Amino acid sequence: MMEQALGTTTREALLPMLDRVTCSAMVDAMAQRYDHPAHILDLVSPTPGRVLFGPAVTIRFMPVRRDVQHPVRNNFASLFYRAIARGGIGAVLVMSSGGHPVSALGGGRKLSRLRHTGLAGVLADGRLRDFAALGGYPFATYCRGETVRQGGNLVMPVEPDVPVEVGGVGVLPGDWIYADATGAVVVPAADIVGVLEDAARFEERDAASAERMIHEDPATVIAQGEAR
Repeated sequence: MMEQALGTTTREALLPMLDRVTCSAMVDAMAQRYDHPAHILDLVSPTPGRVLFGPAVTIRFMPVRRDVQHPVRNNFASLFYRAIARGGIGAVLVMSSGGHPVSALGGGRKLSRLRHTGLAGVLADGRLRDFAALGGYPFATYCRGETVRQGGNLVMPVEPDVPVEVGGVGVLPGDWIYADATGAVVVPAADIVGVLEDAARFEERDAASAERMIHEDPATVIAQGEAR
């Protein structure tokens, strides 16, 4: 079994396991441990074939308040670098929407910072601009859709490295994020190895079950159902 201690669990050590799991299997593994919601649906990506995986770094947005909005304290660049102050390589930038999931939280220019800081990608509970640019970057992007309008009149970034909410799911800094074209799942840091291992077992079990179904006799299946 892989090392369970968070301090020695690196993204590089876990990446080989991704070929053995799906988002659905990881959600099943989480449901086996907890009854709180951990899955996020209805995400859009400029590169849906890419898997987004890594520990979360967060930025919280809130509805704009012109009376307290500040050019420095509410500057995305400053909050971004504060969010990754303890390290950003392989991390996932998770941004809440401040109650406006159709508003733009960023675009190709702002998020280009993820390239030179080595982040794995971004999960945004709002829309993003410039899908063409984002799709050309080496990181993975998942959000609520594309937009062409800036969102500065609706939401503003207010705090880095704090709990945020995405699609009704709570995300703590350090939680592990897995997202693909089917959806996303949020896994507590202490559970990531176990969830991946259980998800891999679920996938193997389901594959074996599907193989058995190829050879099952319909009449026998019907008779067994009627006998119950």
